[in-house]
Amino acid sequence: MVRAPAPPRGRGAAPGQRAALAAAPRAPAAGPGAGPGRGGRAGGEYPWPWSINRWLPGRPATAVPVAARIAFAADLARCFAGLHVSAPPSAPANVFRGVPLADRAVAVRERLAGDGFPAPLREVWESALEAPPWTGAPVWLHADPHPANLLVGADGRLAGLIDFGDLTSGDPATDLAAAWMVFDAPGRAAFRAALSELVPLDEATWQRARGWALSIGSAVAVGSADNPEMAAIAAHALAQVLLPA
Repeated sequence: MVRAPAPPRGRGAAPGQRAALAAAPRAPAAGPGAGPGRGGRAGGEYPWPWSINRWLPGRPATAVPVAARIAFAADLARCFAGLHVSAPPSAPANVFRGVPLADRAVAVRERLAGDGFPAPLREVWESALEAPPWTGAPVWLHADPHPANLLVGADGRLAGLIDFGDLTSGDPATDLAAAWMVFDAPGRAAFRAALSELVPLDEATWQRARGWALSIGSAVAVGSADNPEMAAIAAHALAQVLLPA
């Protein structure tokens, strides 16, 4: 499969992604082709780096009814537990993901002040900001944990984690936003329970994760007017974060 990132985010991204993927741990259920592929150089017809990656079988989790996603909740927990190990200083920087949640405060507040966002979302955001920040070592992050980046097999189990274009390091709460972006309340409970058996996580981490779901979900919402699939992902995430934590 050819991956040709769209500019400007994609400018120079492919070589860095391949090098970072080579250094990052291979997470359980990330898929046999989740490692670095072969790269192509910028040229006249496509002036940005591109890459060729192995095709992974499965369908995106967006094609799975939300209630049925509980079937892969434990799989995703194991996947993130395997990925979230200490990252080296050379891990890619990403000013939008993995950073202290307070770094996103101004942008999210401005976004939520716009049309289409109910006032209770602002309360959720302020509550998330009150959580103590991550004080552990930066860990590897997928950093884009929405259902379109999850592949599900015919058996309903997680078959792959794809699109590492935001790969970075930092607060694991960024990836745990999947609890609200992917699942409903029963699925979220199953995901949290499975992950808690593998990794000790305090309530502050989950509080920040809820904030990350709101940060990512609101960003997707304002940029998905021409993409019904992404708009549905955003609407789901924003509805879920409004539910009791």
